[in-house]
Amino acid sequence: MSGSNATSANVAGLGKSSHRRLVFLVPLAVFAGIAVAFGIGLTLNPREIPSTLIGKEAPSFDLPPVKGRKLGLASADLKGQVSLVNVFASWCVECRAEHPVLMELSARGFVPIYGLNYKDKPDDAAEWLDKLGDPYARTGADISGRVAIDWGVYGVPETFVIDRDGKVAFKLIGALTREKFEEKILPLIRKLDGGGS
Repeated sequence: MSGSNATSANVAGLGKSSHRRLVFLVPLAVFAGIAVAFGIGLTLNPREIPSTLIGKEAPSFDLPPVKGRKLGLASADLKGQVSLVNVFASWCVECRAEHPVLMELSARGFVPIYGLNYKDKPDDAAEWLDKLGDPYARTGADISGRVAIDWGVYGVPETFVIDRDGKVAFKLIGALTREKFEEKILPLIRKLDGGGS
């Protein structure tokens, strides 16, 4: 009987010991997993978040023009030629930084640039384009932000390259610079236009 009690005590002791190890190891394993995920996240460039729209037709939309402009913007306008869609707002600091680049690209006439005005007050958007210049062939006033959500916009500015079929070929998050245009967007435009890279 005493042997049986000793064996039971040993089994109970092993159970408690295993339970203590498990209680210690589970949080350690969870912490290690989070640390690895965080470490990988730190190596990624937040400006290069892949878009689920790449290779897909741009979401369907039809927006009125920004106040004071005549031509609105709709998904049908994005077919037939390679174009850029630039998401901007008058309250956006980075939009101001990229605006001279957009004006230069518009003047050089590589491709049409369309403006998607995101959650802006009509008067503010109109004043912005009147004062700084209007690089856009067409503008769409997305006052509610609904269209931008459909496009997967994370913030402004963002610029999309659209192919001849109206499909999203590339997405740039953040201000468009001359360097980014020359390195990433212009070669793609040439490729999509059939001129090679």
